[in-house]
Amino acid sequence: MTPADEPADLADPALRDRAVAAARGDASFDVLIAGGMVVDMTTGLHRGADIGLVGALIASVHAPGTRDDAQQTFDASGTFVSPGLIDTHMHVESSMVTPSAYAGRVLAAGVTTIVWDPHEFGNVHGLDGVRWALDAVRDLPLRVLVLAPSCVPSAPGLELSGADFDGAAMATMLDWPEIAGIAEVMNMRGVIDGDPRMRAIVNAGLASGKLICGHARGLEGADLAAFMTAGIGSDHELVSGDDLMAKLAAGLTIELRGSHDHLLPEFVERLNALGHLPATVTLCTDDVFPDDLATKGGLDDVVRRLVRYGLPAEWALRAATLNAAMRLRRSDLGLVAAGRRADIVCFRDLTEFRAEAVFANGRRIAEAGSMTTDLPSADDAPLRHSVKLDRLEPEDFAIRADGERVRLASIDRPRFTRWGEREAEVEEGAVGLPDDTAMIAVIHRHGRADARPRVGILEDWGHWSGAFATTVSHDSHNLTVFGGNRDDMACAANAVIASGGGMAVASGGEVKANLALPLAGLVSDLPLDTVADQFAAIREAVDAIAEWNPPYRVFKACFGATLACNAGPHQTDRGIADVSTGTLLEDPVLEVLD
Repeated sequence: MTPADEPADLADPALRDRAVAAARGDASFDVLIAGGMVVDMTTGLHRGADIGLVGALIASVHAPGTRDDAQQTFDASGTFVSPGLIDTHMHVESSMVTPSAYAGRVLAAGVTTIVWDPHEFGNVHGLDGVRWALDAVRDLPLRVLVLAPSCVPSAPGLELSGADFDGAAMATMLDWPEIAGIAEVMNMRGVIDGDPRMRAIVNAGLASGKLICGHARGLEGADLAAFMTAGIGSDHELVSGDDLMAKLAAGLTIELRGSHDHLLPEFVERLNALGHLPATVTLCTDDVFPDDLATKGGLDDVVRRLVRYGLPAEWALRAATLNAAMRLRRSDLGLVAAGRRADIVCFRDLTEFRAEAVFANGRRIAEAGSMTTDLPSADDAPLRHSVKLDRLEPEDFAIRADGERVRLASIDRPRFTRWGEREAEVEEGAVGLPDDTAMIAVIHRHGRADARPRVGILEDWGHWSGAFATTVSHDSHNLTVFGGNRDDMACAANAVIASGGGMAVASGGEVKANLALPLAGLVSDLPLDTVADQFAAIREAVDAIAEWNPPYRVFKACFGATLACNAGPHQTDRGIADVSTGTLLEDPVLEVLD
């Protein structure tokens, strides 16, 4: 069964006839979940009830102990019964494991549906990457609603990725029955200004009648209205409690994301002050690193944290189930009720939300936090050999200039970037790194353009005593290197190139940690626990060479430093780009002073 077959599969006359007969009491259930406490997503109340399943259908939710006619009975005594959790926006690739490995972790924790934007694979492998994503999830018990990446690359003309999705490419993907809609539209300025490319992409979504999802960071007033009026209905890029309330009032569906934990307490405070949970609040993970996925979980962890910060458990569950189902236009999901799909989780409590049992499409697929069924893996050969780069030398990372002193353009601050300027000395034709700055270099790795490193200067990134290189670099995923000296930058970069993609940390001319991601330069073929350990070692090694200052100057900021669709200057494989002004500086040297 694939999402393309749903929800029509539940309309099968033979299935319905069997389920109706079982509901009447004229036939037995396939499965009876007995003794649990149902958490009602419509009323927020708890009630004891038994649940009878026939195939993928819930046939009956009835008083405890009134039926015992079932081929199998699961004793849910002492548990809270909820619909399966629905993650409304996420990227499997951010966890750096295959879809099969990802599914095994989140299914066992109670997540039965995810909405996957595979734009990382799309940016590296184009339409073939999206097709691979569809093939990889087709036979998984995890319901994966795959969206068509809308911004490949995220800022056309300012960066180059491995592909270019225009309106025609979008229309092609939307014609595929498995595609559920358009993924987060990140080129906000293009939509607002009526850029022909973005008009064609969004209009293809409107013509398809499928979902169109958004990325509205920093938008307000007329810009937000224009973005929404173009046809975009959701946002996960919230930056404050005021931003949350303004976007709720505007009518956007909110995909409250767990990847920015420092904002969640403020969001909880503002929602609690309302006195009710708006029907347009859903939950998502967006990005979960492998070590966090292994130790904390996926959307279940977001639910857990929201409750810890004070959100009523029933609200958190409703956002992750019924509200999400309504957003996805899936009337078969989101409720434990007769006639709905049998995606059901039995949680031990409503604080830690540890799953005692998980049912997907009526089949028990996990128990006590472990999968009870094997998961198929897809052929990963099409994702290999994506890093098309030769070995780099330290001098490749030099900023060349004439004279003895120059004025440089710099990128000031992580995340909310702004333009800066610095003066620097020139020694033997190379610009020296000013005090209290770091370097960033981006190298095109997809084979569509020259692979000369474009080097920029970072301010307010602290002192770096080594280098960090990564091909996980949103969203074009070119090879990006951060560092305090050219020797270590070359060392780290070459370790990643030799691995066929991934991450490496170098200091003192030696590689201190290495994580190979040979599938698209984004994903490992190893088990989650192994990848988690290797990624944790990368984190530890970077912590030893960089100075962090939370919440913005953190390790995670390295992966979004090239996100050129966001306002402000960002380093790309073409130079320093600013989508707000259309600026592209191929070289940071603004002026030779003497």
